[in-house]
Amino acid sequence: MQCRQWIEELNKLAPEAYACEWDNPGFQAGRSEKEIRRVLVALDATDQVVEQAVSEQVDLLVTHHPLIFKPLKRVNDQNFISNRIVKLIQADICYFAMHTNFDAAPGCMADLAAERLGMNPEAPLEITGEAEGKPIGIGKLGTLSEPLGLEALTERVKQAFSLPFAAVYGSRQVTEPVSRIAVSPGAGGSMIEAALSAGAQVLVTGDIGHHAGIDAVARGMAVIDAGHYGLEHIFIPFVADYIRRQSGGSVQVLTAEPDFPVQIY
Repeated sequence: MQCRQWIEELNKLAPEAYACEWDNPGFQAGRSEKEIRRVLVALDATDQVVEQAVSEQVDLLVTHHPLIFKPLKRVNDQNFISNRIVKLIQADICYFAMHTNFDAAPGCMADLAAERLGMNPEAPLEITGEAEGKPIGIGKLGTLSEPLGLEALTERVKQAFSLPFAAVYGSRQVTEPVSRIAVSPGAGGSMIEAALSAGAQVLVTGDIGHHAGIDAVARGMAVIDAGHYGLEHIFIPFVADYIRRQSGGSVQVLTAEPDFPVQIY
């Protein structure tokens, strides 16, 4: 299959029309007629991932976060973003990103995260559109089958997402078991109001700042900050498996090694 055909297949999973207006997913570099035999799936097109794509001689790189997010005025080796594009094009590697369209698409990021946490999902935390007559959007609101204490819920989050650690706001204030929770993989500071309005007792997300965290607790909601990468790396095995299934074994699919950007010392 050619790159353009794989773009069609990936858009069946998470149509670009589902993306937020400010986003920039899609076909970002390469030749649409390129024959695809080897694919690398990663969360970000970091220098290490681009080097892996080149050294492994893949034909297509698929990531969650778009490498080109803001307009590029120049494409050369003098800028660290455009230099990655140069390397990909020189190696004849196509590059495709699935961002907020994957976050919102049915069965993708929000649903995958809710399933891992054992939630009974109710609705998107923030509705951004509609698919087959049902609302879709960022994050998921739902309930646990059985209430859990905040410490036990944090352990569930760590185990479900294979995390080395998680930060918790509200561990001293929230002492009773909780059942109504919200999850929003990625940067969830902007989702706090939606979670509070929906009556969530806990928001599981990433990239929470000091003031956002303590203010949420002051308003009666705990926050488990599992990191941006920590919650979204589930993109990698899911999309890799999807490509394997759709290719019927005709495409070799590689995945980036786990690479948590924050370490504890």
